Amino acid sequence: MNIEDIRDIAPFSFMTSETQEAMIQKARITELKKGQVLFIHEENADNFYLIDQGWIKLFRETFDGDQAVVDIMTNGHMFGDTSIFQEDIYPYSAEAAEPSRVIAFPIALLKKEIELNPKLAMNMLTSMARYRRQQDEELEHRTIQNAPQRIGCFLLKLTDQHQVGPVKIHLPYDKVLVASRLGMQPETFSRALKKLKNETGINISGSTIEIESLAQLSTYSCAACSSEFPCKDISLQDS
Repeated sequence: MNIEDIRDIAPFSFMTSETQEAMIQKARITELKKGQVLFIHEENADNFYLIDQGWIKLFRETFDGDQAVVDIMTNGHMFGDTSIFQEDIYPYSAEAAEPSRVIAFPIALLKKEIELNPKLAMNMLTSMARYRRQQDEELEHRTIQNAPQRIGCFLLKLTDQHQVGPVKIHLPYDKVLVASRLGMQPETFSRALKKLKNETGINISGSTIEIESLAQLSTYSCAACSSEFPCKDISLQDS
């Protein structure tokens, strides 16, 4: 991504031209190796980030030392920005799930612009509300969908949901992380993936999954969901 292009991306597009220019001048590109931690939970927030390439895992440590995955984000998604509403500390840790490139921006500039720009503040609140709605839907899925259906829902969000005919997708990160993202143990994920294959006819070869029919997969996966396919909010696709 050319740094200059951020002017066309929300929330930067809602900023004044002076703040946009300041953001561009202060931007810092960081290359991350797989597994590299960018910041940790409750660390003082100095920057927020835009993902230029790769996948970033957001997580918290549990009391027993395990990781609770909050989200996994990809190209065009922003993270770390909500710390300005949480006493300027990061509400989660961030780690590269795959080799990634992110662009860091000073959070002080964002905070100052929000204080003076109601349009930007409203845009950020709207984005936070949309994200919260997605999390509520995921909580609903964990309650009413069985494990194979949750995997099917995840796969559907990795596709162009309007595509006709066979679809081939590649899991963007390892299956253990996918399992954690969906709230499953790895062994549960493996069994559920096998059942999904038997129920919908998908073909699995390593990290590559071939879907003969999105309609067949959606009929099975969305049977218990209150939303309709195609999904209105797609959070897993590249932006």
